[in-house]
Amino acid sequence: MPNFMARLFRPFMTSTSLGISSTEAAMNVPDGAQKCTIAAGCFWGVEHMYRKAFSGKGLYDARVGYIGGDAQNPSYRAVCSGNTGHAEALQVIYDPTKITYRQLLEFFYKMHDPTTSNQQGPDRGSQYRSGIFYENEEQKSIAEEVTKLANEKWWKGKIVTEILPAGEWWDAETYHQKYLDKNPGGYECPSHFLRNFGSLE
Repeated sequence: MPNFMARLFRPFMTSTSLGISSTEAAMNVPDGAQKCTIAAGCFWGVEHMYRKAFSGKGLYDARVGYIGGDAQNPSYRAVCSGNTGHAEALQVIYDPTKITYRQLLEFFYKMHDPTTSNQQGPDRGSQYRSGIFYENEEQKSIAEEVTKLANEKWWKGKIVTEILPAGEWWDAETYHQKYLDKNPGGYECPSHFLRNFGSLE
């Protein structure tokens, strides 16, 4: 199949200025929705924790996928090989009048270990790296500020999280979406739990 045809029929193909997928767009995501893209290890647990924390509080959708690599239309198997350069990641589509980008990033630094390079718990490889992928200069500034404060107050100067411009996003295969809702006994990375940290203010 020619490359442009493969992209045309790729599930959840990006189709809006926000990079929201065609499936998300079909869900009538309201105007003004914003996007937060983060990587924090095995994406099953990351998605599960964000949905649990923010559903009904301004979260429109959360979708697992791949970002930060070079290959087109990467598969889970290819990403897990470490050869594509992608990270397992989460995109949160949210209402900025109910949730702030800063709140989502503070949660990010509480729910995983940002001090291990290319690793979360027993999961090792570049696909499990910690990263924030910003959409604009405002998000970059907030990400840098939150990271600096979390590093000083919570993680004792050990944070290795990447802060990078968001490149092309690829939705993960359908069976990965809401995986732990569908498989309650499924694997959860032991580094994914909410730390009892104080405020960053």
